[in-house]
Amino acid sequence: MTASTDAHGKRATPSDMRALLLAAGRGERLRPHTDTCPKPLLQVGGRRLIEWQIAALARAGIADIVINTAHLPDQFEPALGDGSRYGARLRYAREGERAEDARETLGGIVHALPLLGDEPFVVASSDIVTAFDYRSLSEPAQRIARGDLDAHLVLVDNPPYHPGGDMGRSPGGTATRTAPRLTYGNIGLFAPRIFADLPPSRARLFPWLYQFVDRGRVGAEHFGGAWFNVGTTAELAACEEALRLRRIF
Repeated sequence: MTASTDAHGKRATPSDMRALLLAAGRGERLRPHTDTCPKPLLQVGGRRLIEWQIAALARAGIADIVINTAHLPDQFEPALGDGSRYGARLRYAREGERAEDARETLGGIVHALPLLGDEPFVVASSDIVTAFDYRSLSEPAQRIARGDLDAHLVLVDNPPYHPGGDMGRSPGGTATRTAPRLTYGNIGLFAPRIFADLPPSRARLFPWLYQFVDRGRVGAEHFGGAWFNVGTTAELAACEEALRLRRIF
């Protein structure tokens, strides 16, 4: 990822950019596996689910990573440590002791905001396995740092379980609420400033973010490569098979 320059002329580098990996939920559709193990720590392809994302971020130079936790939070640090084995620095934003304490995506971002710095930061689900290259976020990071955008979303082809998609993409590269629609790939880049005045709460990212979409302040890109959202035992098996056959990496 190349360097970016913020609105004040400061040169931002990949090491300035941080990431939040969302890992607080129970993973209801993967029970009983997730009764005793957080979904991000389940094994797929010889790694824990979350390790695929940690490795991808570290490869792109985004090595300062925050992980939010709630369900079985005491298992994360013993499993992942401080991140040094991945060439990263891991920190943990604990939202509580139970799955019921999880704050959803927007609430989780607000809770973790003090750890995420002043530069545009990545937010991604810890239960996706994808060939997406985070270095492609360099240009939108520059636009967010300059104040041209407030966020940037990675959209993927609609999976069978979500045929209607979430949002479209204009010819100019901004997110829209018009058809044809693609699915939000659970990877986004955000300006810290848009969360600064929000109180602690349990809240979802959507529909809150639509106010910025409607003002043309959210960029979007279509990633057509391999992308697995592992939410069920069938999806876990399909991802395992794709990794075995090297269909992702």
